[in-house]
Amino acid sequence: MTRSEERLTVGTEAVETGRARLRKHVVTENVTRTVPVSHEEVRVEREPITDANRGDALDGPALSEEEHEVTLHAERPVVEKETVPVERVRLSTETVTDQQTVNEQVAHEEIEQVEGDVRQTGRDAR
Repeated sequence: MTRSEERLTVGTEAVETGRARLRKHVVTENVTRTVPVSHEEVRVEREPITDANRGDALDGPALSEEEHEVTLHAERPVVEKETVPVERVRLSTETVTDQQTVNEQVAHEEIEQVEGDVRQTGRDAR
């Protein structure tokens, strides 16, 4: 007679539990910077004729029509943008091991002696 019993073997198997995904998108925001700018303004300067500058004043004709021109300059803001890499991002996985308790029923056979004076049960009766 053969007596059999179940043995419990506990192991693990890898199963897919979900997915993780990286997605990038462009976000536009307003950036305000203050930059100092300068400009030239024209101003009429008058100076009285004195003995010291009389020679320069009498240099041209007594009466005439003339024009003098001054070129004015001003600064204006100049904006330049460039795209530069600032960070690399990737997904990685980390294996974390926990303990999990498994409860399962197992069966085994028992053999009894049914004749005679001595009665044995379970594993003693092989």
